[in-house]
Amino acid sequence: MKNRSSKRVKALDDDMRPEYDFSGGVRGKHYMALRKGYTVVVHMPDGTKKVRHVKPQKPIELAPDVREYFPDSKAVNHALRTLITLVTRKPKSIAK
Repeated sequence: MKNRSSKRVKALDDDMRPEYDFSGGVRGKHYMALRKGYTVVVHMPDGTKKVRHVKPQKPIELAPDVREYFPDSKAVNHALRTLITLVTRKPKSIAK
């Protein structure tokens, strides 16, 4: 019986052309430059340009004690949505 993963690896290898050579590539070469922000210029058909300055957002970091209760973004989002519903409810009027 043949291993299915070896078939997948062979299929992926077949997609790579022999003229592609990534042996001199550097992982993360432009990472720090992109973290500082960049500018996108779109040249429109009428000759005008649209310029957009992109500044990356800082990642949200959870404290270690909070991470114990919220291991992933799904758990954090669920908790925050629950909190939003509690905050946005109108307070009940007090009967006199």
